[in-house]
Amino acid sequence: MLTVKNPATGEIAYEVPYGNQEHVNQAIQAATDAFSKWSKTTALERSNFLAAVAGKMKDNKEFLASVITKEMGKTISDARGEVQMAADYFQWFSEQAKRVYGETVPANDVSKRTMVIKKPVGVVGAITPWNFPVAMVARKVAPALAAGCTVVLKPASQSPQSAIELCKLFDEVGIPAGVLNVVTAKSSMVSDVMMNSQAIRKITFTGSTEVGKQLLEGAAKTVKHVSMELGGHAPFIVFDDADIDDAIDGVLKSKYRCSGQMCTATNRIHVQSSIAELFSQKLADRVSSLHVGNGINEESEVGPLVDQQAIAKVEAQVADAVQKGASILTGGKRLSENEFAKGNFFAPTVLKNVNQDMNIYTEETFGPVAPIITFENEEELLLQVNHAEYGLASYMYTNDMSRIIRMTDALEYGMVGVNDPLPFTVQAPFGGTKESGVGKEGGHQGIDEYLEEKMISIRFKNTVPTN
Repeated sequence: MLTVKNPATGEIAYEVPYGNQEHVNQAIQAATDAFSKWSKTTALERSNFLAAVAGKMKDNKEFLASVITKEMGKTISDARGEVQMAADYFQWFSEQAKRVYGETVPANDVSKRTMVIKKPVGVVGAITPWNFPVAMVARKVAPALAAGCTVVLKPASQSPQSAIELCKLFDEVGIPAGVLNVVTAKSSMVSDVMMNSQAIRKITFTGSTEVGKQLLEGAAKTVKHVSMELGGHAPFIVFDDADIDDAIDGVLKSKYRCSGQMCTATNRIHVQSSIAELFSQKLADRVSSLHVGNGINEESEVGPLVDQQAIAKVEAQVADAVQKGASILTGGKRLSENEFAKGNFFAPTVLKNVNQDMNIYTEETFGPVAPIITFENEEELLLQVNHAEYGLASYMYTNDMSRIIRMTDALEYGMVGVNDPLPFTVQAPFGGTKESGVGKEGGHQGIDEYLEEKMISIRFKNTVPTN
């Protein structure tokens, strides 16, 4: 059995079956057997199934949210939002299932008709992370099923129960057996089996860039389709013409939500020097008043980190920054007294005087630490913000329209939020550039990741038969 502990209390939250290689092979076989029928269902049938799942999720929002919070720690309000987002993905792709269009291509011969149709790629291996244990499943499973694929799902070992509870809803709406299969087992073993399987025709993964690269290498052995949503190091830019209070509200939403454990979370705050002192103090004041606690409590605004390893990483980054000249404006330490004694809590933190020599400047944090960097002008800023490796999300606060156009063109990121800390929506594509990913999730583009095109040329007699 796999034991899942509540990161806020250290108590056992769930125990789930822990499979072996044979279980993974059985799941792949079940998905393969189901594909022959599921891929031939009509788009309307698949659409109705997915819409029914969306409805069930909304009906069970409170329960699903509580499961998320108990096993990975985010606040209950954040968890409710995640469940709603996941339901929205199922609803969106229930509609996109009916919009998989082909095309007719003009032929060079009057006796030919050339067509292009789209077909499901086949059985999909989906590997999802712990930080959004329902939404990331939805963002992969919904378009895959809408396209006519079947899925073998490997949820993260830190938060498997959320995926299990979601899959129970699939049974309730009558989706055929084998269409979605969940395996809880050692990650390296599951990925090895998937990579070596000829039956798995696509791998979709959300997680670290390091693991993503390993999966890309493995997928090459059988030339699988791949889509990867990998690490990020999002800059949050504040120009001197911005509404400072609005920008600070944006930082709180993009940095401290989910305790900073998001690939799209702000990693660096770049503030124009003329307002840096005012901004820094105001931000520190707001951050110091955030309520830290067990995510299940309604008043909690920042929950625990997922495990002790996550705490150690944040501690190391803060210590490195301070050693190299950064100042702690608030926070900067593990919380371990009283109600925090058995949990994985780190105080929401703001650092100033951060420079490029510090690890936090280039390494993804995945914790509630906001480092502030100053800049003088756009030219200097662009040298600071365009990361050599990462290119997922970025944020910018300014009221200068010309600057908005210049900067959104120049920022080397797949997504840019302008005066918007939460720009992500199911109807728009989600994905990064450079080493932050391959492919898109969401939007009308999301279903294309699970389809392949087939060209058909028909030659016919170009004369009208006579009696």
